[in-house]
Amino acid sequence: MKLVIHDLLEEEWERFSQDYRGWKVISDKPIRPCNGCFCCWDKTPGQCTIKDGFENMGKLIHVADEITVVSRYTYGGFSSFIKNVFDRCLGYVLPQFEVVNGETHHKRRYDEDKPFSFVFYGRKLSEEEKDSARRYVNAVCTNIRGHVRDITFREVSYVPVPEKRIVYQTYDRAVLLNPSMRGNRANSFRFARELSKKLKKQHEIVNMQKYINDPEELMEILKDVPIIVLCTPLYVDGLPSQLIRLMERFEKEYHGLRKKIYVLANMGLYEASQLESLFDAVRQWCGEMGFDYCGGLGISAGELIGTLVEHIPFKTGPGKMNARGMKKLAKAINGDTVSKDLYTQPFLFPRSLYISIANRNWNALAKRNGLDPKELYRQL
Repeated sequence: MKLVIHDLLEEEWERFSQDYRGWKVISDKPIRPCNGCFCCWDKTPGQCTIKDGFENMGKLIHVADEITVVSRYTYGGFSSFIKNVFDRCLGYVLPQFEVVNGETHHKRRYDEDKPFSFVFYGRKLSEEEKDSARRYVNAVCTNIRGHVRDITFREVSYVPVPEKRIVYQTYDRAVLLNPSMRGNRANSFRFARELSKKLKKQHEIVNMQKYINDPEELMEILKDVPIIVLCTPLYVDGLPSQLIRLMERFEKEYHGLRKKIYVLANMGLYEASQLESLFDAVRQWCGEMGFDYCGGLGISAGELIGTLVEHIPFKTGPGKMNARGMKKLAKAINGDTVSKDLYTQPFLFPRSLYISIANRNWNALAKRNGLDPKELYRQL
């Protein structure tokens, strides 16, 4: 079986479809964002618990002989729909870590090296944008343990978005936006809360989870806020699909607003450099919107640091460098200045120890959920 995943409108798909006769087709339709609950790892291994027609994406990728992905070029990577499909494929790999080519990645659930082909379409894509897409899909395929067989780019017509401008005299308010569907339980919320303690401006932490079924209200909150801090987790080497969807909507409806955008990102992998594609996506979005990209902080081993921050002072132990980076980020926000992109790793906490503890914890979690740890390796 061959699989094609695309985000094209029906009339656009007609021009492509003859090349994919007999293929299994996944097209743009309602899909719920990944909950970040990890149930596809520790409760129903390999299968998502959200029942909306996309719960078996991991298995579908496994049984496919090859996969082609057709996506609108969006801030260096996939459109929100395509990214959502990949976010929901998490069960295709295992929760346990191993080191591959000097980086931490998840172990394979299946003994295979799946070939992926990618087609990006957009208006007059520059070589720099094409390089961003190449870097991104290579990172995705490395993490989901496949490989890029081919990547091509197609030009499409482009209709300029009308500008709507609001000029702010002062940057006196900020929203710390947490896109994780785990809300207050998310590490992203914990880090946002730590940052909020250092801010002198009027600010609030907004959990996107609360507005997932009412995006209009969220847009109303954000459109007039001069400073937005994206306190986001890394999902499949990029921004969560629900955040990309919000960014797409901003570009469509509020292009040209004047804002300052900062980033406070975290991920479960050990090497902070794996956050670079996420930062690049935000930078490209700001370029499209006319926003001021003001830099930010990337935190690796987020599950470890996020747990420790609940029990010991953030400025001590493995979180020491994260605390220093957050102090610099807060200073930039308070002073309306630009912060250099900072990527921080656990202080005096070696990667081998991190991987060992993380892998043991997954086995312990399986037992607490009534599973034999061997079930984590279940193949569907």
